[in-house]
Amino acid sequence: MAKTILAVDDSKSIPELVRFALEPMGYGVVLAEDGVEGLERLGEGKVDLVITDLNMPRMDGLEFISAVRRDGRYAGLPMIMLTTEGQAETMRSGKQAGASGWIVKPFNDLQLEMTVRKFIGKPD
Repeated sequence: MAKTILAVDDSKSIPELVRFALEPMGYGVVLAEDGVEGLERLGEGKVDLVITDLNMPRMDGLEFISAVRRDGRYAGLPMIMLTTEGQAETMRSGKQAGASGWIVKPFNDLQLEMTVRKFIGKPD
């Protein structure tokens, strides 16, 4: 079974770019529009890695990561922030919430691929 990545972002284009970059490599990609929907998607099936934006309606990326980290079912799940926010203080807040890594937008396919492989390896 392919490794599955959950992409959480309120933008329509960024999750599609993630999907476009990773699916041809053999990863499965599931999309969610914000943290609330992201929690729903997590409960629907196995997810190997989460890529989430920071600024989203209803539940932002930090709140989403914190909620996932409080749920023991997802212990050890890698969670990467993919956002325009690259300030050291914001990155510290992400790490404190439980982010495993950080990619600043705009990103390129190689950067995304290398980060994903660092955390979950090559697709099956």
